Amino acid sequence: MALLDIQVPDIGDFDSVAVIEVMVKVGDTVKAEQSLITVESDKASMEIPSSHAGVVKEIKVKLGDKVSEGSVIVALEVAGEAASAAPAPAPAVAAPAPAPTSPVASVAAAAPAAPAAPAVSGPVEVRVPDIGDFKDVAVIEVLVKVGDTVKAEQSLITVESDKASMEIPSAAAGVVKELRVKLGDKVNIGDVVLVLEGAVGAVAVAAVASAPAALATPSAPVSAPALASSAAAPAALAVPAHNPTALAVGVAHASPSVRKFARELGVPLSEVKGSGPKGRITQTDVQRFTASVMAGAVQTLAQAAKAPAAGAGAGGITGGGELNLLPWPKVDFAKFGPIERKEMSRIKKISGANLTRNAIVIPAVTNHDDADITELEAFRVLTNKENEKSGVKVTMLAFLIKACVAALKKFPEFNSSLDGDALIYKQYYHIGFAADTPNGLVVPVIKDADKKGVLQISQEMGELAKKARDGKLGPADMSGASFTISSLGGIGGRYFTPIINAPEVAILGVCKSQIEPKWDGKAFQPRLMLPLSLTWDHRVIDGAAAARFNAFLGQILADFRRVLL
Repeated sequence: MALLDIQVPDIGDFDSVAVIEVMVKVGDTVKAEQSLITVESDKASMEIPSSHAGVVKEIKVKLGDKVSEGSVIVALEVAGEAASAAPAPAPAVAAPAPAPTSPVASVAAAAPAAPAAPAVSGPVEVRVPDIGDFKDVAVIEVLVKVGDTVKAEQSLITVESDKASMEIPSAAAGVVKELRVKLGDKVNIGDVVLVLEGAVGAVAVAAVASAPAALATPSAPVSAPALASSAAAPAALAVPAHNPTALAVGVAHASPSVRKFARELGVPLSEVKGSGPKGRITQTDVQRFTASVMAGAVQTLAQAAKAPAAGAGAGGITGGGELNLLPWPKVDFAKFGPIERKEMSRIKKISGANLTRNAIVIPAVTNHDDADITELEAFRVLTNKENEKSGVKVTMLAFLIKACVAALKKFPEFNSSLDGDALIYKQYYHIGFAADTPNGLVVPVIKDADKKGVLQISQEMGELAKKARDGKLGPADMSGASFTISSLGGIGGRYFTPIINAPEVAILGVCKSQIEPKWDGKAFQPRLMLPLSLTWDHRVIDGAAAARFNAFLGQILADFRRVLL
């Protein structure tokens, strides 16, 4: 027996790629060509195999290390003859390349004998991929229009079954020449979604036939839904082991391309059981999980939180941390009188699951207070009169956003988020505001509110609120908030307890202002008082900090000149 250093082979013309996974440990017996580590450049990830068989005596790299050609990975105890064998072969993926845009392209790119797929200049039809054994799912959202330039894996439409909804990504990049679907249409696997011009990344199925079968293994990274003709389609409804009430532990074991694929479909990787080596999650696992959810065979954690499973035991939390709730009551309401059944809107379905999770998981406390806005309201009215010709109407909420930014700067823990045992303090001030729409509540976000004046904030709020009412808010319009304000405005009410919008750690609720008598030391004076309800996460914020935040906010609203200090 002899010790042999296993080195990184020639993996292309680049240096210092990061080790993102160590796949063996000291004492393991490995075979020749067995993967030892996974490395990742800014273009691709690849597994580095062993050039010899033997027993791992020492591991020379760790997660996060940078390696190059010739770097020693492990010290391997090998047989005497094997030690003098030929040098290590190149890994299966010899050089980093842009992530493939479909499972077919993935295989074709990995095949050494297959030529690279050329760009397709003519029209290319993009079809509904294999997303499970069901028919006639409704198109509830069209995310692109004719003339748009789309990237590979960019979402094109959203479809919804009676169990769940999902976005359908593009298998190629190009310019939208023709849309073949519209809102309300029913689509099935293989139906044409749109036609692309100048498409790049669309690959003929014939390319797969020439690829070696060994390359079509579950561990091969892929980055787009399988085509409708995929051979894996008959097994699409194989249900992976899944427990929607189990708390996830650690990080999901999957390649970057599979992670990207899962993000495109909205699949929680922590809930998917991997079928690859050492439990690695493959693209096929993600597809099967998606098909199972769409068919109602399994539930995600979000779905389980919204609809507790029947048959659960007595209320409480088990020793393992799972919710153990009483089953939801099933009642035949029609036997008591006339009823009408209306399906909930998509917005309410999605927000309901998030609100349930946030209300249960976050130890929330609410402080109630009042702010004197008498002078500020007079200034607001005067400002609107002076700017009447501009068409921009300043609301009290615009002043509130600026006041909250000042308070967040003074109390930065309110502008943070939990990340395990650490806090992420954000150096930006993106303020979300709840907007009521016919389909439910949405939260548009004013980005960089600290860099904008009240007039600009008012204008952006008006534009975002109109988009919300018209149902045209995009994901970018509703993402990135570091703090949220929920205002009931002129509707009424005194105080309420808003639910924190995770991963934020606080939210401000505001109700209708009203005139109240306040003692000035000599007499009672009529003052306009604004009710404030600050809900905060007790894991991050304590009661004293919350009281100071509310008091400081009230001082700013009472004398807005403090914003300048």
